[in-house]
Amino acid sequence: MESRFRVLFLIAALTLLSGCANLFGREEAPPPTAEPAGQVVDPQVERREIKEPKIDSENFEVGVFGGIMSIEDFGSNVSYGARLAYHLTEGFFVEGSIGQSEGGLTSFELLSGDARLLSDDERQLTYYNLNLGYNLFTGEAFFGMGRAYNTNLYITAGLGSTRFAGDDRFTVNYGAGFRFLLTDSVALHLDFRDHLFDIDLFGDEKTVHNLEGTISLTYFF
Repeated sequence: MESRFRVLFLIAALTLLSGCANLFGREEAPPPTAEPAGQVVDPQVERREIKEPKIDSENFEVGVFGGIMSIEDFGSNVSYGARLAYHLTEGFFVEGSIGQSEGGLTSFELLSGDARLLSDDERQLTYYNLNLGYNLFTGEAFFGMGRAYNTNLYITAGLGSTRFAGDDRFTVNYGAGFRFLLTDSVALHLDFRDHLFDIDLFGDEKTVHNLEGTISLTYFF
């Protein structure tokens, strides 16, 4: 009887020890790791440096120009001259210019043969103008990967005198132009102007339009 109790006691003790071993020997599973957050995409784009010429702090601008002038009834010929401007504000400027060109033969002279309406000296055209200009639009022009040029679209109009056909003629001129700032002090201009004056070469006085297109290079000082 006593041996039977011993066997039951041993069985109970082994069962208890086995349960304790399972209880204390079990390792807790590590908590699930959080999923990595979405990665931030860094494009690694390098900032491009733009070199931008600016107008020199001086207000005077001087330059030379060359182009083509169409003298009404006398054909087209080369024109050239010089300009001096003073910038009153960022918008307004005054400009004085002197230019020369030469008139060709009229259709009448070509058809009549030897008849000449003007001598060679009288065909020389010289004008003097004083203009007021205004910068309408200021912008930028981009060329290549790292160069920007300041630009201005401007209008201009003024009065002057034109020496042509042996007489000095009161002249009105107007037009528009485009300025590229190549460097801090050097600019390139494209100009288109109309010079109007009265002439009575053919017996009837009339107002003639003399169109001129030029390219000029100027310097600020």
